[in-house]
Amino acid sequence: MSGQGPGVRRRVGTIARAATVGAVALLAVTAPAHADPNTVNPIPGLNGTSGLPDLRGRSTAVSQATGLLSANRTQDENVLGTDLGIMWDNGNGQVLTAFGDSAGLGIPNLLAGSLWSWRSNVLFRSADQNLTDGMTFDSTPRDLLGQSKELVPSPKIPYVEISRIPTAGVAVDGVQYMSLMSVNHWGDPGKWETNYAGLAVSTDNGENWVPAPETNRPNVDGNRNFQMSAFMKDGGFVYEYGTPPGRGMLAYVARVPEKQIRDLGAYEYWNGTEWKKGDVNAAAPVVFGGVGELSVQYNSYLGQYLMLTTDNFNSVVMRRSPTPTGPWGPPEVLVDTRELPTAYGAFIHPWSSGPDLYFLTTVHSNYNVLLMHTTLNR
Repeated sequence: MSGQGPGVRRRVGTIARAATVGAVALLAVTAPAHADPNTVNPIPGLNGTSGLPDLRGRSTAVSQATGLLSANRTQDENVLGTDLGIMWDNGNGQVLTAFGDSAGLGIPNLLAGSLWSWRSNVLFRSADQNLTDGMTFDSTPRDLLGQSKELVPSPKIPYVEISRIPTAGVAVDGVQYMSLMSVNHWGDPGKWETNYAGLAVSTDNGENWVPAPETNRPNVDGNRNFQMSAFMKDGGFVYEYGTPPGRGMLAYVARVPEKQIRDLGAYEYWNGTEWKKGDVNAAAPVVFGGVGELSVQYNSYLGQYLMLTTDNFNSVVMRRSPTPTGPWGPPEVLVDTRELPTAYGAFIHPWSSGPDLYFLTTVHSNYNVLLMHTTLNR
């Protein structure tokens, strides 16, 4: 894995085991923040130990992608708890998965209200094409300690930049692009404010990332509607679906020729009837309300575009559309909030095929990520 020797891996494994013992001691005095995925779970060593949820609705939980019960043993990389799981095809036989705030042992982030050390973003690679038994991670970019490294650092100071969270990823001509939001501060559950959103670029398959400041969208005017994104490649364009920071929002869409992804002036914005180039203020909503973190992908089995997100009730829902701009159909519940009340985020696995739709969802009560499956109906 990324050239790290067995000695480093043994040290990190020892750290992870110590985290479990320490977390047990904290259990009596500290409980997970109820349905608030914006903060790092205060007892990450116990995350992911309650097993798979037994869902009786349209979707099933296939496996834990992260956590102590995951076959991936992300605790060996000092990732004891994490969320999100934005996936994209790297164009060379792998799926790259970027996670958000990831908790582990180390220097506590006391300014952020956390007893644990955490990184704003980490990444794992997978070449697993058989998802029926889970999604296997093959490697991760590591730092000098042997743990999954923070790809794009943040100072973690409230009202300056508390975190730099990935929201979308795409590969163009062998270069990896990741959209991140610079979070200014966390508010009430489901609400936060950003400084800006922008791209980071990797030319070595996600090992190292460099921010591209010319792509930054400040959190003002029409750019506020693209603080959180989802990318989809279609017909030579990269489509960017955007929302303001937080959940329960409207969704908007822009597009740009693939090779001009770093040129904000080349982006076109859908105004409800046509594309308007270079005018972010012209963007009109394509989904009216109930949109949080989202992912969008064309599904060849249905011959439709699919959008996954969570609604205002915190259920994981899917919408369908015949075109990238809509009209988007009504939300279809994939995971009912009454079955999994602290779930959020729904990111489509890019290698889903036929009637089998696989996606990643976070369960905050475990602060870890599950691989989910649902069967699509034409």
